[in-house]
Amino acid sequence: MSDNTSGSTEQNDLRINIQDEAALREWSKKLDATPQELKDAVAAVGELAGDVEAYLKGSRSSTNSERVHNAL
Repeated sequence: MSDNTSGSTEQNDLRINIQDEAALREWSKKLDATPQELKDAVAAVGELAGDVEAYLKGSRSSTNSERVHNAL
């Protein structure tokens, strides 16, 4: 049986090094987040890219929900 897994599993194994400025800029661009948002996300959930991505998506959806509510 093969241990070959999907690309999303590989992404979950990637770690975000917020101490490396070049890596921070690259991940910020990939995840469409500011460097500070990325640092906050890593502080909240750890450095696994998949966890950070899920955290950022969740934090944005609540913000968007609030904006929609406030617009009404």
